[in-house]
Amino acid sequence: MKLITFNNTRIGVADGDNVYDLTTRLGLSDMRDVLANPAAAAPALNGPPDALLADVQLELPITNPPRIFCIGVNYMNRNEEYKDGTEAPKNPSVFMRGPRSFAPDGGDMLIPPESEQLDYEGEIVLVIGTPGRRIPESAAMDHVAGLSVMNEGTIRDWVRHAKFNVTQGKNWDASGGFGPWIETDLTGIDVTDMRVETRVNGEVRQSDTTASMAFPFARIVAYLSTFTTLETGDVIATGTPTGAGARFDPPIWLKEGDVVEVTVESIGTLTNTIARES
Repeated sequence: MKLITFNNTRIGVADGDNVYDLTTRLGLSDMRDVLANPAAAAPALNGPPDALLADVQLELPITNPPRIFCIGVNYMNRNEEYKDGTEAPKNPSVFMRGPRSFAPDGGDMLIPPESEQLDYEGEIVLVIGTPGRRIPESAAMDHVAGLSVMNEGTIRDWVRHAKFNVTQGKNWDASGGFGPWIETDLTGIDVTDMRVETRVNGEVRQSDTTASMAFPFARIVAYLSTFTTLETGDVIATGTPTGAGARFDPPIWLKEGDVVEVTVESIGTLTNTIARES
């Protein structure tokens, strides 16, 4: 089931080319209510659809997540990119983002006037359904309502404005993308070996599978839930593969008019166009 938020605040399900409006059919107005029990929406998916997917405006899949956790340097070859002589990390690196830092599928990612260094980072996203604290790895995926797609875009020079803090470079308005939906049907998906690929104007820049992760999904959920209770609607970006623009020589920054696509196997494709912030 592909859960979407559309036309500002409406909650729905995308089924092929069709949209079923759960706000009209079930009175739902908060995506977190669906994430807590996605199966409860299934009976509403009958009869003629309420709209065509092509005719609605997609918003962020969840517009009011309690938190957006981001895992840094999680693919082993990405760790090697840093060439700093350090060993592979023993625990995940974690930072936070806010919802305003993302554009929805089809929306513009923005280059701010203060920097030319907008970069892409294709990632797989976990969305929490069942809350939990100190979740064992063996039960971690039971707490995940579904998966989504993210371009965890970065203003590179601003991640170096302080010695130990990347927050500034990770939270510019609409500097990333998130969407188009949350896929709740993970049947037949091997989450330990699924591919994420980033293309800029059709050119493949990033391509790797979760088999390369230093910390797989279950480990990430277990680790985060050690120090905080994970809540329904929490979003977890799980890291990006090698190939970001900053790692080219010279670096290749995104420019106005570029089209960036991030595809996650069995989940879908997130598409954003690059524009300048007015």
